[in-house]
Amino acid sequence: MPKAKKKLTRKTARKSANSSKRVIKMAPRPSELKHIPWNAVELEELNPLLMRQLVVGGDIMVARVLMKKGCIVPLHSHHNEQVTYILDGALKFWIDGKEIVVNAGEVLTIPRNMPHKAEALMDTIDLDVFNPPRADWLNKADAYLRGEKEKHEQDRLWKQG
Repeated sequence: MPKAKKKLTRKTARKSANSSKRVIKMAPRPSELKHIPWNAVELEELNPLLMRQLVVGGDIMVARVLMKKGCIVPLHSHHNEQVTYILDGALKFWIDGKEIVVNAGEVLTIPRNMPHKAEALMDTIDLDVFNPPRADWLNKADAYLRGEKEKHEQDRLWKQG
């Protein structure tokens, strides 16, 4: 009789794929059906040029990000995979040794842990999708977007790049 295969769960898959890396786990969120108009979602002002709205599911987060021309998203990286879809305007990214302009109607995928920086070339609305949800955004631990100094982290990322 064949042996029963060990069930591969999300936890064991992460453990085996990242055996040498520390995994930061968030408490699981229950998935539920939601229908949410954007005008019902809190508009959070991070700095005079940057505002955002967040909708969070079980394993995914969608952020509607509104940037005024000249807004800079400083160099940063995160363990979350990111998909950026520009609804209106344009963003210039510095990523993986390249400068990439993403215009309205275009999408950029950003792998986990890849340092990147962006600048709004005009007033821009972008939709960012993250997997898993960004714990730093949910916990308001995103000083790099709020205009607060995090020189140590910026220096570390530049030296890595």
